[in-house]
Amino acid sequence: MEAKTAFQSKTIVTDLVLPSETNPINNLFGGELLARMDRAASIAARRHSRRIVVTASVNHVAFNRSVPLGSVVTIEAKVSRAFTSSMEVYMDVWIEDRESGECIKANEAIYTFVAVNETGRPTKVPELIPETELEKERFKAALRRKQLSLVLAGKMKPDDASELKALFE
Repeated sequence: MEAKTAFQSKTIVTDLVLPSETNPINNLFGGELLARMDRAASIAARRHSRRIVVTASVNHVAFNRSVPLGSVVTIEAKVSRAFTSSMEVYMDVWIEDRESGECIKANEAIYTFVAVNETGRPTKVPELIPETELEKERFKAALRRKQLSLVLAGKMKPDDASELKALFE
């Protein structure tokens, strides 16, 4: 199985915020944004693995800026690290300023997907080769996040979480 770059999984989804998708103060519902991010991330994971993918977890979501009615929203998703059958997908969410057209980062999120075969069994995915400095940073951090998740779930002993331990040495 040939390794792939993050660029090969890059997925960009651009859409408009409509009235039926907003809360009483005319901002995009958080759940609506989560669903849009899930779709973008699943496409990125599918592009990387060329398999059926299922959402395993929503690891991190930061709603840093509200997304007003009428906004043009762009979600950029890329696989940040691939493990045996799982892939971490990092997303940046941008909104366009109505007047200047400038893109402003509004939110970010990290989801994990698992590649499965036709019977729903996890299946191997290609390794990821990070190229840019940001991709390399996210790649390294993904292992720490995975180890933390495994420790918290009781699936890894804290002493075995080498990347986490290195942060405190």
